Amino acid sequence: MTNADGSLQDAAAALAQARAAAAAAQAAADAAQAALDEATQRAEAAAAADADPAPSGPSAPTRPVASGPLSDAAVEAVRAGYDFEGEAVQMGALVNGEALADVQVRIPLGMIARHGLVAGATGTGKTKTLQGLAEQLSAAGVPVFAADIKGDLSGIATAGAPSDKLMERTRGIGQDWRPTAFPTEYFTLGGLGTGVPIRATITSFGPLLLSKVLGLNETQESSLGLVFHYADSQGLPLIDLSDLRSVLSYLQSDEGKGELKELGGLAPATVGVILRELITFADQGADVFFGEPEIDTADFLRLASDGRGIVSLLEVPGVQDKPALFSTFLMWLLADLMNDLPEVGDIDKPKLVFFFDEAHLLFADASKDFLAAITQTVRLIRSKGVGIFFVTQTPKDVPGDVLAQLGSRVQHQLRAHTPDDAKALRQTVQTYPVSEYDLGEVVQSLAIGEAIVTVMNEKGAPTPVAWTRMRAPQGSMDPTPATEMQATVQASPLLSRYGVAVDPDSAKEMLARRLEAAAATAARAEAEEIASREAAKGEKERSAAQKKIDAEYDRMARQTQPRRTTRSSSSRSASKTPIEQVLASPVAKTILSEVMRGIFGNARRR
Repeated sequence: MTNADGSLQDAAAALAQARAAAAAAQAAADAAQAALDEATQRAEAAAAADADPAPSGPSAPTRPVASGPLSDAAVEAVRAGYDFEGEAVQMGALVNGEALADVQVRIPLGMIARHGLVAGATGTGKTKTLQGLAEQLSAAGVPVFAADIKGDLSGIATAGAPSDKLMERTRGIGQDWRPTAFPTEYFTLGGLGTGVPIRATITSFGPLLLSKVLGLNETQESSLGLVFHYADSQGLPLIDLSDLRSVLSYLQSDEGKGELKELGGLAPATVGVILRELITFADQGADVFFGEPEIDTADFLRLASDGRGIVSLLEVPGVQDKPALFSTFLMWLLADLMNDLPEVGDIDKPKLVFFFDEAHLLFADASKDFLAAITQTVRLIRSKGVGIFFVTQTPKDVPGDVLAQLGSRVQHQLRAHTPDDAKALRQTVQTYPVSEYDLGEVVQSLAIGEAIVTVMNEKGAPTPVAWTRMRAPQGSMDPTPATEMQATVQASPLLSRYGVAVDPDSAKEMLARRLEAAAATAARAEAEEIASREAAKGEKERSAAQKKIDAEYDRMARQTQPRRTTRSSSSRSASKTPIEQVLASPVAKTILSEVMRGIFGNARRR
């Protein structure tokens, strides 16, 4: 390096340091000016209050003065950021030290279809947030589907009960709270619980989702896909688990093991694994879900007579025992909706909003193909007018590719009691837009029923991060009584369509008939072969007996012949003894033949 080069580098470094120092000085000056302006505003406000005391009685709301982590400018940015022109779902009021009732946090109704996430530790208010969103969507004429994991959501069908504490809270956030019940339908998986039974056929469920439920590896998943392909090509409907077991058993039998030879065939070990998993799956009671009549997902898009959206609640008792079935079933519903609904693009309000509670169950131990299918479904179903809200404990429960598709974020309190919790907290904070909050501290200090919110505005841009005190549900905070739920189910128009399971002609019966026909054909062939062998054996025995008869006759004939003379034939004939003449007669031959046949066991039965 020459001296000139070194001098140039030193000069460049000095210039960079000078620019950095200038930038730091400017930033400090800006901060000082901002502090001075804020102090001046407060002093002017205090002086004005002393000079002109506020009159008694109601008055127009004044501009909020910052008393929390946000400056006045940031509060105004939140106010403007959530001031939408169109219809919106109310989330709650901004908290800046105290709740600011005049700074409302909302989600544009049209942006609900851009999906969302509701996260937070257990007991922080996620379920009540979900209930409040579902109530407002129903009131706006949007149907809702949600899984009621703990039974708490059933209270949406019953008007809430006012209390002093509740009314104080709702007044503080500017909520005009009124007890309201919302139109509700109850569903259960295969009839396990209180609700209209939901069933699906194995064929419509498909090999990918079923592999996820059964915990199959990629090789086993591929083999299961081959079985589905065979059943479809052979016109064998797979309605329930017994149909699938029948097809697997048939393909391993002598009659069916050659059916898939051209496609590579099925390894007996793989078939054994799948059959064992199917048996275990059925023993857990999951087989009641598969069957007919299959639910028509269009029934989840209904409106009540008053124009409100019907809230469909899926009761899932004992979800801990069947987490894979629960989560995968919800994924099946989404896939079925995506296949059936037409493209609508961006619309003013969704056709359906789907709340996917306990979302971590869906993604646990999922294969790459399964995750790819979920990501594609989330990406494409928006254009069908369906919005999805994933509800879970931490954002890290949702894969990054799926998380990137979510437009709205509602983050309740997170705790950092363990290193894993602390890591999850840091990862969560890093995904939010830049704000004046110390999110790592705020997220841990949120009270029950408060959340950090950011959504998409009407133009698709993220709104400012807002510490929000969430609105209270207008339905009951407690579950609806079981008797009322049962009465609702009995009055449902869907019960007559889905209430009773049917057992149609399917793969199990078809293969049974095929095997019976093959067995009958084989039995006839075996019988014909046995008859042919017996006939050949009898003919052989009869031929042997005839030879013995002929030989015996010849022997006896030779014994009765006299010595040869030179007399003529006529003379010999004339000189035959009476015994020779009798033996030579046709009658004697017939009698002798019958006698010999009786001796050798070939006499005919008369």
